[in-house]
Amino acid sequence: MARCVVTGGAGFIGSHLTERLLRDGHQVTVLDNLSTGRRENLRGLESHPHLRFVNGSITDPLALSEAVQGSEVIYHLAAAVGVKLVAEDPVRTIETNIYPTENLLRLAVQGGQRFYLASTSEVYGKNPKAEWNEDDDLQFGPTSRPRWAYGCSKAIDEFLARAYHRKYGLPVVIGRFFNVVGPRQVGNYGMVIPRFVDQALKGGPLTVYDDGSQVRCFAHVQEVVDCVIRLMHTEAALGGIFNIGSDQPVSMRQLAEEVIRRVDPAVRIDLIPYQQAYGDDFEDVSRRVPDVSRLERVIGQKPRMPLGELLDDIIRAKRLNAGHAAN
Repeated sequence: MARCVVTGGAGFIGSHLTERLLRDGHQVTVLDNLSTGRRENLRGLESHPHLRFVNGSITDPLALSEAVQGSEVIYHLAAAVGVKLVAEDPVRTIETNIYPTENLLRLAVQGGQRFYLASTSEVYGKNPKAEWNEDDDLQFGPTSRPRWAYGCSKAIDEFLARAYHRKYGLPVVIGRFFNVVGPRQVGNYGMVIPRFVDQALKGGPLTVYDDGSQVRCFAHVQEVVDCVIRLMHTEAALGGIFNIGSDQPVSMRQLAEEVIRRVDPAVRIDLIPYQQAYGDDFEDVSRRVPDVSRLERVIGQKPRMPLGELLDDIIRAKRLNAGHAAN
């Protein structure tokens, strides 16, 4: 049994990770200020004897220090999330993503904790390769485009984590998430699948940006959490950077059509320009597909759930939640 800290533990991925760690018999301290996380994500866990919830921000050094004291493993998931939030508030993105990570790394060196850093596919920027591997160049757009603030800030986090690993021997694992989805995810911050499902359940239309040719891959949160935990228990992973996600591509138009087919074939698709959704200074990436061979080689697995099964799980959870809300 380990004493774990999960920053952002009331968020979408963080709550699933917290639930899994508790199920495996670990003690968990969740640090979350509930700005994007939700207490209801931890529903059913509040009275768990091995869970401690700290309502505080990762930007508060005192809250960080209090949360990690006496712990053995830190899972740092808290960050500014979602394309919409990043585009609207790049200052918050930078302040939330960089300084707290440095503070946490310093605390981990002092306390001797293992450290998992949640990074993102956004660090690749607009690299034109068909598949991205962990040693590819990072290619960001101009500073006049706010969306690149997120990828740049998380790249700085990675540089910091690797520097603490080299200089102090801190046992660090860096995982770059690629479109993690599943129950509890909301569409408020630009996440496409919960947004599509919500729109379809309300009768549509489904809003697809540009021409819908953008390509993404989607991994179920349970498989992703399993990969994260396995990485943290694998000595060969320490100091490494890993893509974590599905490697099965789908276009946004195809994704919308799959959601419609499963919810209501009568729902239509509306195509709208990026500028209408995010403003004139928005820039997107046309294709984002990970090479997960390093992940599979080191831990012997990768996310494999087919898109149809993944969508069915999310639709089922959304309908169940809607039923509870109606009651």
